[in-house]
Amino acid sequence: MKILCLSNGHGEDAIAVNILKHLRQTGVEIAALPLVGKGKAYQLAEIPLIGETETLPSGGFIYMDHNQLWQDLQSGLLGLTFQQYQQMKQWVKQQQDSNLLILAVGDILPLFFAWKSGIKYAFIGTAKSDYYLSQASKGSIYYPWERWLMQSPRCLGVYPRDSLTAKNLARYPIKVFDYGNPMMDIFEDISKPINPTTTIVLLPGSRSPEAETNWSMILQGVDSVINTLTEEPLLFLAAIAPTVDLDNLETILLNHPWQKTTESIDFLASKARIFRQKQAIIALTQEKYSTCLVRGQIAIAMAGTATEQFIGLGKPAIAIPGPGPQYTRFFARKQQQLLGESLILVENPTEIGKIIQSLYQDTEKLAKIALNGQVRMGKPGASATIAKSLS
Repeated sequence: MKILCLSNGHGEDAIAVNILKHLRQTGVEIAALPLVGKGKAYQLAEIPLIGETETLPSGGFIYMDHNQLWQDLQSGLLGLTFQQYQQMKQWVKQQQDSNLLILAVGDILPLFFAWKSGIKYAFIGTAKSDYYLSQASKGSIYYPWERWLMQSPRCLGVYPRDSLTAKNLARYPIKVFDYGNPMMDIFEDISKPINPTTTIVLLPGSRSPEAETNWSMILQGVDSVINTLTEEPLLFLAAIAPTVDLDNLETILLNHPWQKTTESIDFLASKARIFRQKQAIIALTQEKYSTCLVRGQIAIAMAGTATEQFIGLGKPAIAIPGPGPQYTRFFARKQQQLLGESLILVENPTEIGKIIQSLYQDTEKLAKIALNGQVRMGKPGASATIAKSLS
């Protein structure tokens, strides 16, 4: 069996990699075509890419801003999309094996490509959830034309991200499987530690130069926490995507009153960069991502997938809407619809210290947030189950 995976985003790439690793273990021959960006997650997992990859100005977030769409069009969006379609068709044509499958991960674009391939396909819907609906128990977040693509006899399975979305899709003649959320599978093998120190995760996003802008805003929130929780040591774990240049974030840190130190943190890799100010430490790392999220008690977040994964662990995140192109006010409000009370939006980063202080004193609210996050984001273990159903 041979599978070509199509995905359209950094988070989608990472989700796809989890599933493809399981498929590879069963002897399935795999390849990938990232429709957005360079496909770094595939490269790190040594999954072969077909064709050339390219990063456009929006980073895939054209639905956030019409200006971003215009910039992408000027940079060759239509030509790139057509080229990617041709690459997929060429892959199908070149295969000698008749047992072929397209695995579409993301939203309508990879799903449409999969349908146009002319061969069997499956769809993992990462972008949409019925929690986005104002009356989530009625109808479906997916448009009729999206559901039509899912109803094709060639579509072997649709795997929504949560039980509510799966339940509502099952009302239509679609092969729907509620196997959990593959986004949560990066945490499967990590036991939950006991943290003696107040530990806060910092998530500035995965796309430059937006991540650097977000980082400056997040540091205002960090200052607020330091000035509010003055009597206790604080550890801030900055989980930075490999697509962001750490040197840029370090420069911004050093322009604040942070000093670089030679200290180390036992559960982080040796490449982590450590900075100190007053009673607080910031660790910048591009490794141990899942460890950072598990260790953290609260997050200050301006990210998409990472924020959702953190909340799925049953923890609260405080979000600051930024200038974008991804983490805009529109995006943050939609994300709050998805995640409910687990995501707290603030207009001003200086509010964050008081909010965290209040959260620590409200055990009843934290218990509700813990349950809500697990319900909204679904159970782990989906990657292996999905792979088994496809192989």
